[in-house]
Amino acid sequence: MRQADRLTAVLERLSQNGSLGVVELAAELDVSPATVRRDLRLLEEQHLLSRTHGGAVANGVVYELPLHYRSARHGEEKRRIAREAASRVAEGTAIGLTGGTTTTEVARAIVALPRLTVVTNSLSIASELAVRPNLKLVVTGGVARVESYELVGPLAEASLAGLNIDQVFVGVDGISARAGLTTHHEIEAHTNRALIDRAQVVTVVADGSKLGVTAFAQICELGRVTELITDADAPRDVVDELIAQGIAVTAV
Repeated sequence: MRQADRLTAVLERLSQNGSLGVVELAAELDVSPATVRRDLRLLEEQHLLSRTHGGAVANGVVYELPLHYRSARHGEEKRRIAREAASRVAEGTAIGLTGGTTTTEVARAIVALPRLTVVTNSLSIASELAVRPNLKLVVTGGVARVESYELVGPLAEASLAGLNIDQVFVGVDGISARAGLTTHHEIEAHTNRALIDRAQVVTVVADGSKLGVTAFAQICELGRVTELITDADAPRDVVDELIAQGIAVTAV
């Protein structure tokens, strides 16, 4: 198992359980206890956990995994989703991208298109697209969130006023028939909604693990969504519920 996958597994278990033991985790991940201890030391240096005798505890009760650890999960599914999303983009159009690991893959999939305008509040997406001379990059203002590398808040929303976007690609922490699009942070949700409100077409890009999930803050209701692009392993019952709500669903 790669180190990035191990670190993600450690943080996920801490988020779920609050604590973990070195021996048990080593057996679960099929690595040596020494490897687990090195991983815990690295995460402690980043202030993401506190080591204890024989294990570690979370810094806080529950926390959101930072973006660079979440990016290791469902990587191939996200790349397939991104390629499908890129096929929806026509040259010369203006598109919006919220932050997130899947939308970052969408950004990578559309970089070769000519005369594209990209509007984003994602620092990680902006850093990848800023060197592309074939596209126009518009980055919002706002306050940076460490967990998601997104610019959020009133400054971000004010910078979107007056813009007209052909299509926005939205990353989410959850999508369900009951709660619509949701994310972990309420200010991030409000900023993402502001970006959605400037777009004619709203396309959600989310791997199957996000379907049927309800996170803390609602971004918008399902009625604002044009299409969901997800992976072929997405839970069929949730897909059927979303289709029944009038959402076009493409599984790749």
